[in-house]
Amino acid sequence: MIEGTLIGFDFGSRRIGVAVGETSTRIASPLTAIEGEANDARFEAIGRIVAQWRPAGFVVGLPRHSDGSEHAVAKLAEKFARRLEARYGVPVSFVDETLTSAEAESSLRATRTRPGRKSDVDALAAALILQSFLDELPQAAARGNP
Repeated sequence: MIEGTLIGFDFGSRRIGVAVGETSTRIASPLTAIEGEANDARFEAIGRIVAQWRPAGFVVGLPRHSDGSEHAVAKLAEKFARRLEARYGVPVSFVDETLTSAEAESSLRATRTRPGRKSDVDALAAALILQSFLDELPQAAARGNP
């Protein structure tokens, strides 16, 4: 059972949404979005986040189509997760992220007077992914009991 700080990712080919959460509070919050497609730059930014938050685990969203079939980006998200685990030695869990970006965009539209930036949507989608993982944790882990 993973306990402590978790970092959640909404992987995309253009941006990666990032969120942070705690197993003790079971609350996830949007953190940022990493722009760009170059892996070196992406992992440099992720390295700074990992150094700051020192996570016990990562949660990566796996995209699926609404009918449950695998999305084309799923293989890329799995590859990204393998790289995270190899590079940082931190376990990775997966969460079905079906419709999280649409839910994030709708939420931002409902709460803002200005249009949300794509990076805001991606960070919030990462928080929704991480929150769904935290919501599924057994109650004992949420209270910090082994």
